[in-house]
Amino acid sequence: MAGFLDRAKEQAQAALAQGREKVDEVQQQRAGNELLKRLGAAYYAERRGSGSEDATRQALDALEAHISAHGDGFLRGA
Repeated sequence: MAGFLDRAKEQAQAALAQGREKVDEVQQQRAGNELLKRLGAAYYAERRGSGSEDATRQALDALEAHISAHGDGFLRGA
């Protein structure tokens, strides 16, 4: 009986860890998408004359930092 409970506990912990990884992945994708959206808005504002080159550069730098830390997987769905 103890062996069965130990296996069940291990399986539950593995499932929990897998769920946490998926949540982290989704959060990273959302953050990347938000940074990409901010870059687009900054570029658009710059082109329309209401934004600045500096704001666009900052948005690009933030996006590149995110990609360096988490990869560019979120771009595949864009």
